[in-house]
Amino acid sequence: MSKEDPPPIDVLLFAGPFELRGTSAYTLRLAQYAPVYDIKTRVVCPDASKVDPSMRSKLEITEYRNLGVPILGQLVLRLVKQETKKKPPDLIHIQSRHVLPQGQWLARKLKRPFLLTVNDYLQSDEKLRIDMRWCKGIITVSDSVKKDLIARTGLPEDFVLVIPSGVDVPDHSHLSPVLSQDHQPVVGTAGPLEAIKGLPYFLGAASRVLEVNPEVQFLISGAGPEESNLRHLVRDLEISENVTFVPNLYDFSISLEAMDIFCLASLRQGLGTIMLEAMALAKPVIATGVGGIYSVIRDGETGLVVPPSNSEALANSILKLLKDPLKARAMGESSRELVRQEFRIETMIESTIEQYKRALQMTS
Repeated sequence: MSKEDPPPIDVLLFAGPFELRGTSAYTLRLAQYAPVYDIKTRVVCPDASKVDPSMRSKLEITEYRNLGVPILGQLVLRLVKQETKKKPPDLIHIQSRHVLPQGQWLARKLKRPFLLTVNDYLQSDEKLRIDMRWCKGIITVSDSVKKDLIARTGLPEDFVLVIPSGVDVPDHSHLSPVLSQDHQPVVGTAGPLEAIKGLPYFLGAASRVLEVNPEVQFLISGAGPEESNLRHLVRDLEISENVTFVPNLYDFSISLEAMDIFCLASLRQGLGTIMLEAMALAKPVIATGVGGIYSVIRDGETGLVVPPSNSEALANSILKLLKDPLKARAMGESSRELVRQEFRIETMIESTIEQYKRALQMTS
């Protein structure tokens, strides 16, 4: 760097505990790729044990245990302030609304501007209290989330910006064939095992598909509070021999590569980052028509859209693709091309950095 070059923008990514979900992948991608654009990133979080050690060794991640715990968390947050004050960032990027109270408290104490990313929808009784003095904008992952947020909060429309999550798009040499005759077909899903993800309907569809084609294998990748209930349901449906759970991974890449068809049975969905990862691998996708799904899936072209809470419709769509491998492959290729054009990591990073610079200009 020459004497005339300005120093890199120093951004503190204030995050919750890392989990196997799209929001955590979002933070890791920012931390990993923003430095390519002369942005210095550091991450503060309560728990990074779920981050792949090989990746963590390359990133500046500081854990503050008990940061999210009531009462004790306030003491830990003061420690974060003391440590961060030694070398304060130029900007704080709060990674989710769940850590907004702590993140904007830190921004006030450090007298630094902040941005907030909102990945999904507010709960029915949830309030979002924004410190408008220090907040310089809110990033949402889809138009659907933006519209819901503005309707619920009354925030100015130009204060909320849509920047969809971005994913890697591998070249064709790294893609495994879809519905090849040399293996049993694998239909899968991936993400946190939570009630909102509609996984009982996925298993209901699996049961229906197996009545027609008992050779199909089903894969559920992820962990969460519903895992025990889902395992019980698999036994009740008597489909244990055809369903595999994969709970302990650092990311979903291996699971997604093993799938021939990816299903997203969510009852609500801000965007669907894991679905985008599957599409980038040219996997045909079947997703419920909720939230931000319509900003990604063009029914019959880049995927199939089914009603939520409807195992029969989901099963029929799975069988449709299983019976027509050529159509399934063509759909997968179309979805991969869509991701390549509209949901690349580079696009997400560049758009986010524009907001960093804009926020600092508003502050100066």
